[in-house]
Amino acid sequence: MHKLKPMLLFSGLLLVLSCCTEETNDLSQSNTPGEWLHHGADHFSSKYAALDQINPENFEQLEVAWHWESADNRIPETMLYPTGDYRATPLVVNGIMYTNTNHGQVVALNPTTGEELWLFDPESYKLGPPNFSPVQTRGIEYWTDGEVERIFLATLGKQLVSIDIHTGQPDPDFGNNGFIDLTQNLGRLEFEMRNITHGAPPIAVGNTLIVGSKIFDYIMSNRSPPGHVRAYDTRTGEFKWRFNTIPQPGEDFNETWEEDSWQTAGNTNVWSFMAADDELGLVYLPTSTPTNDYWGGKRLGENVYAESIVCLDAETGERVWHFQTVHHGLWDYDIASAPNLIDIVVDGRPIKAVAQVSKTGFTYVFDRVTGEPVWPIEEHPVPPSTVPGERAHPTQPIPTWPLPFEQVGATEEDLVDFTPEIREEALEIAKNFVLGDIFTPPIVRGHNGKTSTFVVPGAGGGANFPGASMDPETQTLYIQSVTRPVGMALVEPPDGTSDWPYVIQYTRTAGPRGLPLVKPPYRRITAIDLNSGEHVWQIPFGKGPTDHPDIADLNLGPLGSRFNDVVAEGGILITKTLLISYLAAKDEISPEETGSILVAHDKATGDLIGEVNVALRLHGPIMSYQIEDKQYIAIAGGGRNNDAQLLAFALPGITGD
Repeated sequence: MHKLKPMLLFSGLLLVLSCCTEETNDLSQSNTPGEWLHHGADHFSSKYAALDQINPENFEQLEVAWHWESADNRIPETMLYPTGDYRATPLVVNGIMYTNTNHGQVVALNPTTGEELWLFDPESYKLGPPNFSPVQTRGIEYWTDGEVERIFLATLGKQLVSIDIHTGQPDPDFGNNGFIDLTQNLGRLEFEMRNITHGAPPIAVGNTLIVGSKIFDYIMSNRSPPGHVRAYDTRTGEFKWRFNTIPQPGEDFNETWEEDSWQTAGNTNVWSFMAADDELGLVYLPTSTPTNDYWGGKRLGENVYAESIVCLDAETGERVWHFQTVHHGLWDYDIASAPNLIDIVVDGRPIKAVAQVSKTGFTYVFDRVTGEPVWPIEEHPVPPSTVPGERAHPTQPIPTWPLPFEQVGATEEDLVDFTPEIREEALEIAKNFVLGDIFTPPIVRGHNGKTSTFVVPGAGGGANFPGASMDPETQTLYIQSVTRPVGMALVEPPDGTSDWPYVIQYTRTAGPRGLPLVKPPYRRITAIDLNSGEHVWQIPFGKGPTDHPDIADLNLGPLGSRFNDVVAEGGILITKTLLISYLAAKDEISPEETGSILVAHDKATGDLIGEVNVALRLHGPIMSYQIEDKQYIAIAGGGRNNDAQLLAFALPGITGD
C-alpha cells in the first residue's frame, strides 16, 4: 500500500475522528426516511432503506403498482443505437422520482403512478455513434447546496449536463448553457476519442462534481484514452482538477509505468460507481485494468493506480491514499463497483472504514481516512509469466481477513465430484488447463500442451457490478458473487492487424456432461460482520444444475445459478428486515422463461422468506422508497428488444394516504 506522507487534510480532522463511536452510523448525503438520493441510496453506497412495511409476512403479496416505458421508444429509429440491458437506478427526492434511459434521457415521474412530470433529452445520439454496442447509461446524480437542486448526467455523447430538478431544463449558468464537453481536459490528445464514453453517473461532493469514464478496451490498437478522472464546479461547471490515473512525469509512481509506457497506455479508468464521505470531503475511486487487459508487455511495471481504490480530497483532487489490489494486472480484475463506507468497531476501536469487494473474491477493508488496512493484507509470491515479452509482478496482495467470499484459484481438489464417474471425467478435462493460484498468468495457447489458464473466479465473476450492500445498523456487508471460471489464452493476431504481439482468446471451461468443471456453489450470497470480519452466513443463490439428469437423484439442493447462465445483475437491497434480490426465471424454472423472480431472505440468517414471479427480465439495481404511508420497490428491466421499462412494486390494499 502506498500513501502520501502525513498531512493536514482539513481543519478539525482529529476532532472528527475522536467523535467516531459505535453509535455513529451517519451516512453521507443520507436519505430522509423513504427517499433514495443517490445510485447506492447514499454516498456510502449502502443500498439500504430503513423501511419495513414490506416484511417477511407479506413479501409474497407484492404486485406491480405501475410501470413506465422508456422514453427511448419515442426516438426515431433512424437515430437509435442498439441498447443493452436497462440498468438505471431511479432516485426519489422530495416526493418525486427521477431516472434516465439507456440513451441518456432524464425524466421526472410521479412515484405513486409513474406519470411523467417532465422529460429532458440531451440528444447525445446526434453526436455520432459511440464505439460501444449496445449502449447503456446506468444512472444520474442528485446535488443540492440547501437551496439549488440539480440532476447531473454524463452521457454517451461525452456530455456532462446539469439539469434544474424542478423545470427539467439545463442550467444556463453551468458550462455552456448547461453542457460541458467531456472531450476536453483529459490531458492527452493523441488517442482515439471515439473509444471513450460515459455510463455511470458522476458524483457531487460539496462544490465538486467528479466524473469517470467508460473506455473501450477490446481493440487491436494501442490508442485507448487514459482513464484520468476530472472534476468541475457544481454551480458553474468550471474545470477544477484532473487526477491522472496513469501518473505523468514528475508525479508519484510514474516510474511504475516502465519504458515511458505512461505515454501510450490507456484505460485505468473509473467506469463504475464512486463513493464519498461528504463530511470528510473525500471521494473514493475504483479503477480498472490498463490496456491491454491480458498482455502487459508494453506497460511493464507495477502500473499504479490501476485496479486500485484511490482516495482523493474532493475539493483539490489531491491523493490522500490508495491501495492497489492487483499489481500489473493480467486478468481483467477491474474493481467493478463502488466501495462501501461504514463505521465499525474492531477490538473496541471505532474506525471510519471503507470496504471494497472485487472480482478477485476478496474484501479489502481500510480506515477510510488514513488508508491503513483494518486487518493485515500481505504480499504473497505468485507464479511468473511464460509469455514472451511479459513480466508478471512477483507478488500480489492477499487479505488475511475477512476470508474470501468466493472460490479463488483452482486445484484438482476443486473439481466437480458429484459422482466418481463425473470426478474422473473432470480430471481428464482439467488436463487441458493450467490450474493454480488466482494470479496464475495467462499462457500462450498450446504452451506445454495446454489450451489456457483456468482463471477463477474469472473476469466476469467474483463481486462484479453492482458490488456489495450493507446494513449500517448492524455493520453487516452483504455480497452477491459468482464463480465464473474462464479459460484465458493469448494468441498471435494476424500480421498487420494489431499493435499487440498477443491478444486474448477465451476457451471453453465446460465440465463433464454439461456440468460445471468446479464444485458448487456457482452463485452465492455472503454476509460479513465488519466489526469482527467473520462470515455470518453464506448461501447458494439459485438452484443451479440440481435437476441435471446425472445428479437429480442425489437431492443436492440449491447449487447456485450456473455461472455460464448469469451475468452481474441488480445486486441486493437491504431493508429493516429483508435482503431482496432477483434471479432469471430461465435459470430457475425453464430455459423458455423470459422473466425474473424477486427473492427475499432473512437478512440475519439467510433463510428464504419468499419469491415473486415477474414477467419482465430485470437488470437494474433494486431500490426502495416510501410516499406517505406506502412503500415501493422499483427496478429497471428489459432493454435489448425495445422493451425497457421501470417497474414499481407495492402491497395491495394500501392507499398511501
